[in-house]
Parts: sequence; structure tokens; C-alpha cells
Amino acid sequence: MDPVVKLKHTIDALFGNGISKNLPKEIEMTFSKKTGRIREVYYNKKLLCTLRIDGGLAISPYFAQILLKNKKFRQNCIEINDDSAPFVRDGKSVFCKHVTWAGKNILIGADVPVLYKDEVIAVGRAIVNSEMMGTLKRGVAIKVRDSLKNSLEQKKT
Repeated sequence: MDPVVKLKHTIDALFGNGISKNLPKEIEMTFSKKTGRIREVYYNKKLLCTLRIDGGLAISPYFAQILLKNKKFRQNCIEINDDSAPFVRDGKSVFCKHVTWAGKNILIGADVPVLYKDEVIAVGRAIVNSEMMGTLKRGVAIKVRDSLKNSLEQKKT
């Protein structure tokens, strides 16, 4: 199977049908020497995503911003309030009480982009589903894996 087609199917399976239409055309892929599987996907020398062994995708904030052009993708995101934005931008976890809106497609363990004023500031793993984020007032909602601070540090090097 063509690796680009496989990547598009994976994006559609994880985030919803039609989301892969926003995938840039000129992408570069690195492959595992042992297994031949897709490892990382780049666009203009910027990391878009890494494919996990379990079949999931670890997306970067840059790629999440590209996918956000599709209105359906917003259902995989959360929005946070003004108080927590600087901390999340620095790579700290998002707590349930700081979530102002959560998309209905968020499940436990899913990769979730964190939005602040319609801009992706971080990406992390969901600890609770979207329904629980709205009802709980304590505890971690998203464990941040990659944030804008980390992305800006990579640009400098």
C-alpha cells in the first residue's frame, strides 16, 4: 500500500472522515530500517507527526494547526481559559477546571490539540473524555506532550 494513502487512512480513522484532505501534498517520510514502516512525516522540514507502534499518531502543534482548517477537526480539540494559557504554552498539563469547551470526539488516550483563541498552543493525551472534562472540577484533563515552547526551541537550533 502506498505510504501516503496509508497515512491518509490513519488520519481519517483517528480524527474523522475528510480530515486528511488538509494534508499537504509535498510531504517527506522517514521509514524504519528494520520493519520498513513509516516513522515520521515532514513538510518543509517541519515535523508533522510520528506514527506510533499501536497505530496511533503523535501529531505536532504545527500539524494540528494545518488540520484545524477543516471544521470537523475542531471536534477533536479543547479550548482553555486565559488563566492557564501561559502554563500550557510552557508544556504544563491542562486541568479540567480550565477547559472552557471540549469537542465531542475526545476519548481517553486520544491525541488532543489544545486551543487558545483559535490557535493551537499544545498537543497532548486525554486523561478523561470530553464529557468528564465538562463535569469534573478537579484533576488533569490533558497531559501535554508537545507545546509551542518546545516548537520554538526547535526552530532556534
